[in-house]
Amino acid sequence: MSTNITRDEAARRSAGLRLEAYHTTVDLRRADEAGRTRFGVHCVVELDSTLEETFLDFLDGLVHRVVVNGERQRPAYDGARIPLRLQSGRNVVEAEAEGTFSTSGQGLHRFFDPVDGRCYLYTHFEPADARRVFPCFEQPDLKARHHVTVLAPEGWTVRSNQPRTAGGPVKPDGEMPAGVRHAFAATPPLSTYLTCLIAGEYHEVTGHWSRSGDEPLEVELAAYCRQSLVPHFDAEQILTITRQGLDHFHRDFGHPYPWGKYDQVFVPEYNLGAMENPGLVTFTEAYLPRSAATRAQYQARANTILHEMAHMWFGDLVTPAWWDDLWLKESFAEFMGAHASVQATEFTDAWVAFAGRRKAWAYKQDQLPTTHPIVADIGDIEAAKQNFDGITYAKGAAVLKQLVAYVGLEAFLAGSRAYFERHAFGVARLADLLEALEQASGRDLEAWSRAWLQTAGPDALGSRLELDGDRIARLAVTQHSVDARDGSPVGRPHVLKVGLYGRRQDRLERTALLDVELDGRELTEVPGAAGLPAPDLVLVNDSDLSYATVLLDERSRATVLDALGGLADPLARALCWSSLWNMTRDAELAVDDYLGAVARHGLGEGDVATLVDLLANAAEAIDHFLPAERRQEAAATHAAALQQALAGAEPGSDRQLTLSRALLRSIARLPELSGTALGLLSGEQVPAGLETGPELRWIAAQSLAANGTWQQPELDAELERDRAASSVTDHLHALAARPVPQVKEEVWERLHTPLALANDHVDALVAGFTTPGQEELAAPFTERYFDGLLEVWQQHAIVIASRLVAGLFPATPDAAERAEQWLDGHGEAPGALRRLVLEGADQARRASRAQQRNAG
Repeated sequence: MSTNITRDEAARRSAGLRLEAYHTTVDLRRADEAGRTRFGVHCVVELDSTLEETFLDFLDGLVHRVVVNGERQRPAYDGARIPLRLQSGRNVVEAEAEGTFSTSGQGLHRFFDPVDGRCYLYTHFEPADARRVFPCFEQPDLKARHHVTVLAPEGWTVRSNQPRTAGGPVKPDGEMPAGVRHAFAATPPLSTYLTCLIAGEYHEVTGHWSRSGDEPLEVELAAYCRQSLVPHFDAEQILTITRQGLDHFHRDFGHPYPWGKYDQVFVPEYNLGAMENPGLVTFTEAYLPRSAATRAQYQARANTILHEMAHMWFGDLVTPAWWDDLWLKESFAEFMGAHASVQATEFTDAWVAFAGRRKAWAYKQDQLPTTHPIVADIGDIEAAKQNFDGITYAKGAAVLKQLVAYVGLEAFLAGSRAYFERHAFGVARLADLLEALEQASGRDLEAWSRAWLQTAGPDALGSRLELDGDRIARLAVTQHSVDARDGSPVGRPHVLKVGLYGRRQDRLERTALLDVELDGRELTEVPGAAGLPAPDLVLVNDSDLSYATVLLDERSRATVLDALGGLADPLARALCWSSLWNMTRDAELAVDDYLGAVARHGLGEGDVATLVDLLANAAEAIDHFLPAERRQEAAATHAAALQQALAGAEPGSDRQLTLSRALLRSIARLPELSGTALGLLSGEQVPAGLETGPELRWIAAQSLAANGTWQQPELDAELERDRAASSVTDHLHALAARPVPQVKEEVWERLHTPLALANDHVDALVAGFTTPGQEELAAPFTERYFDGLLEVWQQHAIVIASRLVAGLFPATPDAAERAEQWLDGHGEAPGALRRLVLEGADQARRASRAQQRNAG
């Protein structure tokens, strides 16, 4: 059985097949019976073929009948593929089968709400899991019209890509009870991974958007959630962002919204942030906070809403022909999420969060030995699943931001509009987009594309400053530009700005902002710098127009460490913090210096998105970049700074909430501070204005469990207060965090039992098992980890296996060496598995270097 699909196999099918339509019926009438593991599916595919033999993809199901052109064929089904014999010309293929309900977030995921027992289902197919629900040709370039019908229990809400057009009662049939038939309009040509459905007793809020003018357009809007989340469902805010986004994208893209309606559904146990199913976008329920949330959280949600909306054009209307060009949709949607937030919503500071958080993800990914070009070489589906990463998303978006600076926004949008018109409802490749952008901008983008899209690794930029008294004699930008895979020179071009800042008492004020174009040389003079007042800070890539790690010179580094809190511009602050963090990760800046800067300047940070990042970085620096013997003292010092900052925070502010979360998490390794958590839980010690909802209560409970203060009875009692789905997950995390060897053994066994846990529960147990400060408890599992890697990969769905391999990578001093031994002895292991182990080893080596740097 081969569950993988290679690029070569897909190319052979696309060369010989032309699909017309799928007619798919999914029978969910008994889906609400927990003991029932399968659902019925009937699929008819209409196609033209020049192939005599090929195969349908269908995973983990049962195949009862296959009929081709009226003749029954023996379904030689191996659990992944259904062989077909076809005739030249038109063919009609019919398959009757049963699929399997999922708890991994792949295929058709089924969830029973612990609050009220209601059953909810939703699909997630990217990149290749439509084949878990219906037999199909699972590759993006074989688009077809999809006619979807769902049979469901009475009273259920059922939705798919297109509006419901017909339906009615269904009589009992054999073992199947009565129900309701829901038939949906045919989709425009669509890749299989973009088809979708939801079913269950979802709560619905409706709305409307329209566009007047020469080509008026009416779009019905709807937003959905589980019934138990209705009190927390701010649907009108969600629909407001939706309308603002539709206004913006119609103005910028020129092509009318092509999918009829626009539904958005928030679903449980989701594997990712969201998915761009045309006409029915799915989101994680984490975007519906049950406790107080910060403006930064709502900004992130708006960004995701707009990201997915951009996909209606980039990805859905025009789809990458194969996963090599995944960036053709994800990088563009990532860029457009921030760009549209700034242009169309209240979140005009979206690029600050992008600079601090999303680009940090990109830099981390791009410095791994598994880094790859934005246009990657994706040989099969397993490789595609691994490439939904920081390079494809965040680096790609940052490079597009640089492209906009390079060709101009209007030319970029004009090229995009031409691209949509030429390839609407079809597929495209890199060359197609470059052609459209070149024609719109008049720029030759071939060399630009080679340098930026087809090489790996970030450039390293710095500054070289020479002074003549209190004036600049010479200022130049240094550039180190190589392909990270082999060290060969690249010389990437950059259009960027250099900011000069001077100290004015307790402030850092910008004195000049200079335009610079780099052409790949190691040293480029900054025009107009000579003769200007000597700056205290030189900030290369000010305004964050390009993608590169920025090294602060000694004078600038000293200024930032001493006076960063006096820098007024939040984007410039985020860039300085980014530079300090990259230097800390690279062991070029002492952890003490970074933590000191956070304590002096970061805890008073006014941009909460940046504050969240700083607190996460500080925790990572303590837990991974300090030697074990120094962590407890550093954690106590950091917690003391948090307490002092929290005491001065404005009651009810986002800053107060953010600092409270961080302080409660720090108690996991500081039992002497348990009174703070206990006081919050009892209500006896709650800072004025702080809302103590489920989120803060569970952070406190998890920390008390981790430091040994609370045991299972206390945790069970906390769960009895609130049995929501997220509380069940948080409870599992807390139970797994208890510092008891037997607990770790039980958690290990549960995690390694196939099909025992839903995806959210896997994450919770992994988080508890790997609680910082408990490395000695986890150390005995190191050999079992490496000995069981192949078994984990074979027995678990890839999304669960990936979480186990990455999340449980050992934190022992010899982990990198042990990983290298495993890699040397398992050259034939699946490439996706080897990649995760290789990345774990590299991060272990990075941590070891930092620990050596910070010893003493």
